[in-house]
Amino acid sequence: MAAARLRTLAHSGSLTAAASRRAPRSWPGLRALSTLSTTLGSGAGEDEIERIRREFEDAKRNYLSIPSAIRGMPKMNPQGIYVNKNVKLDDLQVYGFDYDYTLSHYSEHLQCLIYDLAKKHLVNELKYPESCLQFEYDRTFPIRGLYYDRQKGCLLKLDFFGSIEPDGCFFGRRKLSLSEIKELYGTRHIGRDQALQLVGLMDVFCFSEACLLADIVQHFVDAKLEFDACYVYEDVNQSIQHVHRSGLIHRKILSEPQKFLKKNSQVFRFLKMLKDKGKKLFLLTNSPFYFVDGGMRYLLEDQHFDGNSWRELFDVVIAQANKPTFYNSDHPFRVYDTQKDTLAFSAVDKFLPNQVYYHGCLKSFLQITNWRGSEVIYFGDHLLSDLRGPSKAGWRTAAVIRELEDEIEIQNSDNYRFQQAMAWLATPRAEPVAVLAGNPVFVCSCGMLPRTICHARKGRREGKREERNGKQLLEGSLMSTHAKLSLIHDILGKVNATVVSTKKGQVYRALLDELNAERRQCRAGMRDLFNSSFGATFLTDTGRESSFAYHIHQYADIYTSKLENFLSYPPESWLHPPHDIKIMPHNAKVPASLFSAS
Repeated sequence: MAAARLRTLAHSGSLTAAASRRAPRSWPGLRALSTLSTTLGSGAGEDEIERIRREFEDAKRNYLSIPSAIRGMPKMNPQGIYVNKNVKLDDLQVYGFDYDYTLSHYSEHLQCLIYDLAKKHLVNELKYPESCLQFEYDRTFPIRGLYYDRQKGCLLKLDFFGSIEPDGCFFGRRKLSLSEIKELYGTRHIGRDQALQLVGLMDVFCFSEACLLADIVQHFVDAKLEFDACYVYEDVNQSIQHVHRSGLIHRKILSEPQKFLKKNSQVFRFLKMLKDKGKKLFLLTNSPFYFVDGGMRYLLEDQHFDGNSWRELFDVVIAQANKPTFYNSDHPFRVYDTQKDTLAFSAVDKFLPNQVYYHGCLKSFLQITNWRGSEVIYFGDHLLSDLRGPSKAGWRTAAVIRELEDEIEIQNSDNYRFQQAMAWLATPRAEPVAVLAGNPVFVCSCGMLPRTICHARKGRREGKREERNGKQLLEGSLMSTHAKLSLIHDILGKVNATVVSTKKGQVYRALLDELNAERRQCRAGMRDLFNSSFGATFLTDTGRESSFAYHIHQYADIYTSKLENFLSYPPESWLHPPHDIKIMPHNAKVPASLFSAS
């Protein structure tokens, strides 16, 4: 079996973790080019390599003037709304929300809590070795959007087209090399049959699950114990589910809300703004009502709310909805008695104010409310459980992705922007571009702030500018990394073409090897800016969009880092993707002309 093969490699010492690399301070590829003219004899080969060397040196000199040009380019807004499909906010009459990681957000203590409770369940109930209790959650290891291979036991990061990221395959906590990936899978591309064995880890709750899966596999490998990768997944997933379904995690959070929950008055402002504008609001969550009620009371206790008043914000409250089954089942709604903690037996044919409902299904929901299609938008953090069903039902969908803000901050830094070679610029507008029914229409695109809002927030951005500049100076050693990567890609193509047409192949091969090594170091430097194990959530090390980005593109009409970002946009806005974007609108492209010598 594949897992047994990996254990054999691990025990023999041939399966080792990839060594961390630092961005080099020198240009060995350039030095190789500089010395080739003395190595080669006279002839066409020498003339060609001399031409490539001169071009590379010109590009390197030109690179030194790029930072000033980059700083003049517009930045993507970390608090922006990014658009995959056109959405006219004024047409939206109904707003629906998930609870966990959408209305509420949690501190990093939550992942540690889930991890610890799950590992105790593995040991105490499923009789895993007691040594597993020594494991600790490593917040630097996982990212969202990974896959676990139930057959081979690997954690995978896939790109937009379903291929394994060369530096994104871990067996336990060991990173597999490209040759080991090909030996195990035959190719980097995951076929249809192989995909059936993959389990997506798509929401923030999956961080602890991904880390625990890797730690259990590594423990069995180190202890030289036989195991089946599928059983490991079933046991870990059962333990994670037990933590949620048993109420252990809910009771712990409510006992120390100040430790786990993050208060945010802006969420209340957003909800109240929608209500004041006459919008319909509903809450649709898998969590039990007592947990949602306790959390909302804590989150809104500073907003002069008391008792159950938070429910007045919502026209319909549905708990324990069992998403994603909710979207394709025929389960009936049940009225939940908040005082007696019981479910009524009478049929539900309308939603009454101040009532709480359990279970149900999308079909009944649509029949009762008569809410249809594009007038409804639903916000959630899990692309598959929360958004896939509404998207197929014709609702508009919005993904709330907390990591987006941090990743855009990194992509806005000068060093990261060197990697982009495709021209893409967008100019924000906040002036009315038309008048419909006597009302001005505003158009915003690609998360760029309208100018009026930019001016209003200028002071806050200025306050952060020094901090960002300081961070960029600390990352200065990586600035050359991103510039070099673009230059190396270009020069590799020219050298490859030269190799074909010359007999001096051995010398050229040495040059190619050095340039490829340089490129690997550049990619490692970029990956470490985000996450040293798996890199960015939305991008692969090669600059392609990730599989997680594919799911956002497919199931989210719009996406942003948090709900209150909508407060920065006029309620009459038309949100639309830029006409020339290829996949993800928040991935800005830098003109390749910056690297040309002319």
